[in-house]
Amino acid sequence: MKELLYIETSPRKTRSASIEVAGAFIDEVTRIHPACHVTTLNPWTMQLPELSQDMLDAKYAGINGVPLSDAQQTAWDEVRRVAAPFHAADHIVLAMPLWNFGIPYKLKHLIDVVSHKDVLFRFDASGLSGMLPTRRATVVCARGLDYPLGKDGSAHALDFQLPYIETWLRFIGVREVRSVVVEKTLMGPEVDADARAEARRRAVELAEGL
Repeated sequence: MKELLYIETSPRKTRSASIEVAGAFIDEVTRIHPACHVTTLNPWTMQLPELSQDMLDAKYAGINGVPLSDAQQTAWDEVRRVAAPFHAADHIVLAMPLWNFGIPYKLKHLIDVVSHKDVLFRFDASGLSGMLPTRRATVVCARGLDYPLGKDGSAHALDFQLPYIETWLRFIGVREVRSVVVEKTLMGPEVDADARAEARRRAVELAEGL
């Protein structure tokens, strides 16, 4: 592995379960692959462009085959700049907490900036296809409570975190998405510590299998 893209989405830093577990995964990957280069994207500190009229007009101009104005081209160049690390990655690691049954709004902002036709996906009369060459991604999800699978094997009705991210990653071209879930972090220090330890063990195990 040469290029690993790490997307860190919790503002809790040293107290974050998702960052802790993702760190264990990345440490093991770089131990096994010492030449691996890690690029970190943190939507809390990135200069993410707003989805302006020029950006959206550029999007639809591209869909309709219309030349872009100078302002539209500038806005679209920003989209491609933010999306470039996704195309360079051999593996994507995404660490995130569960917020209000879903993902942090800063992560959604990043996703909305880069998820456009001819940037991360394409479509024509034959259908949709993702553009990333990335074969695998590892998702680390942290939750304060327990969100088990239902009897039918589907995600719990309150979990819009992992199903959304898995769908999005596959949509943009990732072929295999694996996940590590650390739950019950609000159930007391002992439960939290045990959950983190088990999640770190699982993360290391996944890294060893790359």
